[in-house]
Amino acid sequence: MIICADGLASIREAISTAFPNTEYQRCIVHQDRNTLKYVADKDRKEFSKDLKTIYNATNEEQGRKNRDYVTEKWSTKYPNAMKRWERDWDVITPIFKFSADVRKVIYTKKAIESLNATYRKLNRQRSVFSSSQALLKALYL
Repeated sequence: MIICADGLASIREAISTAFPNTEYQRCIVHQDRNTLKYVADKDRKEFSKDLKTIYNATNEEQGRKNRDYVTEKWSTKYPNAMKRWERDWDVITPIFKFSADVRKVIYTKKAIESLNATYRKLNRQRSVFSSSQALLKALYL
């Protein structure tokens, strides 16, 4: 099993305690966003394109080479931008164990965030559901 999550403090330990033998994958979308905070607006498009070469690499070795290239290319202009990629590499790399089709699903936690947003919206409109089945119908219809 694999769980894609943010880099919240102690999340990795909580996952390994609750679900032993589960792979923890850092959410790449959040990793990107956190990186781009350090980059000026005028450079974000090019920088973002370079970041994609890291997690779209065919394997971990190529991903590491691409990460090192991006770090070298941008380090003089944005010295702090790539520090998290180096520090968190071990929780970014599980993505390379999977096929391209699976990667598209696990590189972000957007699906669950979308479901949670829908639930919050429904809950604001109606805080009580007659049954769990009624809640599921409201969520998925």
